[in-house]
Amino acid sequence: MTGPGDHPGPVRFNRTEESRLFAFQDSLGPVDVAFTDRHGGTSGGPFASLNLAEPGSDAAGSTDEERDAVRRNVEIVAAAFTGGSGPAPSVVRMRQVHGAAVHVVTAASAIPTGDALVTGEPGTVLMVRVADCVPVLLADPKAGVVAAVHAGRPGMVAGVVPAAVAAMRSVGASALHAWVGPHVCGACYEVPEQMRAEASAVVPEAYAETSWGTPALDIGAGVRAQLAAAGVATVDASRCTIEDEDLFSYRRQGKASGRLAGLVWVRP
Repeated sequence: MTGPGDHPGPVRFNRTEESRLFAFQDSLGPVDVAFTDRHGGTSGGPFASLNLAEPGSDAAGSTDEERDAVRRNVEIVAAAFTGGSGPAPSVVRMRQVHGAAVHVVTAASAIPTGDALVTGEPGTVLMVRVADCVPVLLADPKAGVVAAVHAGRPGMVAGVVPAAVAAMRSVGASALHAWVGPHVCGACYEVPEQMRAEASAVVPEAYAETSWGTPALDIGAGVRAQLAAAGVATVDASRCTIEDEDLFSYRRQGKASGRLAGLVWVRP
């Protein structure tokens, strides 16, 4: 962990049948966070098996069977994440568009279009979906405010993570903690030289080079720098989605890539 604040450290699971839903889980006070892997679900074919893409999107597949599988996968993950007891939890997601719009939501909210969700409502799970972009989960356990953020290259440049931090503070959060989940690493994310120059002009820490010596961007490093500049304590739970076949990757799989998810809530 880097940054201010105390934290007992992440809970990392060994690869067992009982833990194949999650690449990473952690808790801090009443807050739980997790990032999924691609195992333990009901999807088939190239989306096997825990595809959590937005129903109706290309990443959810083109068949009714795969779209139904995605819905079941969300239910499976939500139940496992929240302990599986009591009524099904409310899961709030968003139509992600690579921007910087932040929405403060409740369980009753319609699905918003944007790239960050904030809630102060206990018992409501926030979900962000990625397949190379950076998923960021944020929380102030004492204030009971949490957020889920989708930070791709355009979102990083647009400042979606600082915008989410500002929105959380506007509703009473102060001592913030963040978890940065699996995403494409800087050694693998090759981009044109001009794109690297434009992005790193805004976020210098994102400047990178691939392992084979070509221009690249390290979006994770850029996001962590933005969090540090905002005074947010950060746990780096990242793994490279291109290198790790236990994760979905659009760059590795193309349109056949499913989506993994980051989840956060305040226990009711």
